Amino acid sequence: MAQTASLSSKLIRIGVGLLIVALASIGLTLWVTWQLEGGAAAVNEAGRMRMQTWRLASSVQAGVAHAELQGLVARFDESLAVLRAGDPSRPLFVPWDKKVDERFAVVESLWSEQRPHWLAEPPPPTQSSLQAAGEFVDAIDRLVLVIEQHLSRLTAILNLFQFVMMALAIGGAVVMLYTGYQYVINPLAQLRQGLRKVESGDFATRIEVDTQDEFGQVAASFNHMAATLQSLYEGLESKVEAKTRRIEAQRARLEALYEVSAFLAQANSINELARGFAQRVRTLMKADAAAVRWSDEASQRYLMLASDCFPQDLVEEERSLLTGACACGNLRPDARTRVIPILSHDEAPVRHCARAGYESVVSVPIRLQQRLLGEFNLFFRSTVMLSADETELLDALASHLASALEGLRAAALEREAAVAEERALLARELHDSIAQSLAFLKIQVQLLRAAVQRGQAPHVQTALDELDTGLRESISDVRELLVHFRTRTNTDDIEQALQETLQKFRHQTGLPTRLQVQGHGLPLPSDVQVQVLHVVQEALSNVRKHAGATQVDLEVVKGARWRFAVRDNGVGFDTSHGHGESHVGMKIMRERAGRVGAEVGVVSRPGQGTTVTLTLPPHPVTGGGVATTGLELAPLAEPAHGA
Repeated sequence: MAQTASLSSKLIRIGVGLLIVALASIGLTLWVTWQLEGGAAAVNEAGRMRMQTWRLASSVQAGVAHAELQGLVARFDESLAVLRAGDPSRPLFVPWDKKVDERFAVVESLWSEQRPHWLAEPPPPTQSSLQAAGEFVDAIDRLVLVIEQHLSRLTAILNLFQFVMMALAIGGAVVMLYTGYQYVINPLAQLRQGLRKVESGDFATRIEVDTQDEFGQVAASFNHMAATLQSLYEGLESKVEAKTRRIEAQRARLEALYEVSAFLAQANSINELARGFAQRVRTLMKADAAAVRWSDEASQRYLMLASDCFPQDLVEEERSLLTGACACGNLRPDARTRVIPILSHDEAPVRHCARAGYESVVSVPIRLQQRLLGEFNLFFRSTVMLSADETELLDALASHLASALEGLRAAALEREAAVAEERALLARELHDSIAQSLAFLKIQVQLLRAAVQRGQAPHVQTALDELDTGLRESISDVRELLVHFRTRTNTDDIEQALQETLQKFRHQTGLPTRLQVQGHGLPLPSDVQVQVLHVVQEALSNVRKHAGATQVDLEVVKGARWRFAVRDNGVGFDTSHGHGESHVGMKIMRERAGRVGAEVGVVSRPGQGTTVTLTLPPHPVTGGGVATTGLELAPLAEPAHGA
């Protein structure tokens, strides 16, 4: 590439050259114009000297005063001095050359000769003055003539400069057009043509780079872009195919992960969970056999929960392995998924697998929150290598298995705890109600036996009446317990369950009841609803046993804090004095309310009825984790009857 200057350098050089030529032409034109203007002023000044000469001759002939003649001579001297020195302010200067110098010297010499003549006393004769004036005017005319000849040459030069400047303007325009075409328009046209070819799919298009200026750099970048596009286009199909295969493999792994996760979520037992997991993972990894092992709390033994396609003799031998007795059950706390080459392994623990024909075994630890729970193994009859994606998939499957097994264990513990809690509740209910009634009946039977033996008929009748009343109370308590333990709730709304509870109470007691519901709030969880219903039923049981009421109202206020109020118009009681039988009911209500973090309040006065209020926290939940800070109630004196 011969041309190495940048486009900006080229344009600057051309512009500077044209500017220098233009400035030189303008400067030369100004100089010539200045010369012509000064020469014209000199010609005018010389013409004025002619007029002064004739005036001086006329003044001498007229016989003017000698002082006036001296003034005219002085002005003549000034004119010669101006012509000699010039006057830049006018401007005025003589365009000196050889002929002008000679003629001006003649004028000065002639004036030097004639000056005393004009100032002589007495004045010179008229004929002599006219002759002297004529000679001087002729000398001035010859000076003016050579000045004019010089100015005519300058005028010719000025005209020539004007033609030259016009030619320079035309040439500059041509140079600029050529430069613009050569360095801008033509490269842009080549780029545009190349872009059109690339747009049409011709990625083999290249632009010839013959300069290193900006357009040369753009052309080189265009060629690089076209080459890159060509290489990308040529390799695009293979890359798309490879990417498609990778995406398909990832999709298959995700699908397998989702499938296994869905199975783990639906499994109902540990055996079903482990067996199904082993089958699915073996099929997914195309292994020859699989086994799931679980370690004990001390990590001393590994129990085989399930296997798939594993030889039965090996299943029997490895059903319970001591840690370190086999390569499969030998995990460290920081163990990771690894491939164990069986045939190249020197240790004895892998000989069983080698005897069965396996060449490789994959050991995947099963962890839950950094706690090692066990491992599952995949057995292969060939050498196997795991990719990073396969290792990540196996680790994810192991994590899901650990979560599922832990979930089953937690669910079993929760069911066991729920059964134990219900049994304890049933025992308390039986002890606090039916057991006490039976103890009372036992005492009445003893009193009845003693009265019969003594022949005390009135006491016998009284004992029989007490026995009859106690039996009815026991039957009612049993029915209430049955109602409690058969209580079901509606997750969306507790109102229906409250209606059914009041309906059973009306059927049992014959008392009129009324349910009032107001406000709006989020539905209560089903387990919280059960506790609320039990508290309401216990309050209604106290009304039946002790209140002697003729009307019972149940008010429900929905909101951020639900509130339930059981109000009766019975005999009431003094809350400052406790009464034994109702103490049991209040204790049961408080225990149930405490399970959901609720508060139980009692308001009663003798002869004015009783109101039992249950107030729930903003977000009630059941379980031992319920926060009860601030919800403990000061021990209330238990009433003779509850509401």
